[in-house]
Amino acid sequence: MTVKKKYDPAVEMAKGAKLTALSFDKLQKVSVTRPLVTVGGEPGAVEFSGKAKGRGTGIDGTMSLWLAIFRYKRPDGTVNHVAGWNVTLPLKAGQKPEATAKDFEKFINSGSRPYRAQAVKTSLSITYEEKD
Repeated sequence: MTVKKKYDPAVEMAKGAKLTALSFDKLQKVSVTRPLVTVGGEPGAVEFSGKAKGRGTGIDGTMSLWLAIFRYKRPDGTVNHVAGWNVTLPLKAGQKPEATAKDFEKFINSGSRPYRAQAVKTSLSITYEEKD
């Protein structure tokens, strides 16, 4: 017999997507400064640095962000499964980190996934916003 756990808002709002990032560019780098995008509104964040060498062959000259799959329980007891998302964008030669942050902001905000992004200078913050 399985025992159903009661809904605990503190536990469920702390759940979210693990944010990871990787640069495939020789000059432009990325670091994750806040590694979790939570259901409760805590943003994940990354910081870009350096001018890009730019697009080469294959994945050379690209930048990738990953938001991992996760699930959480809603107050009505149903479980929401949130799909993961891999966003990889090409970089142009000499591209500044501010432009990279803006490119990711535009791409994420134009998508149908429940994430919204905001670029401020060289940093990018990502929040989870469930659509009704």
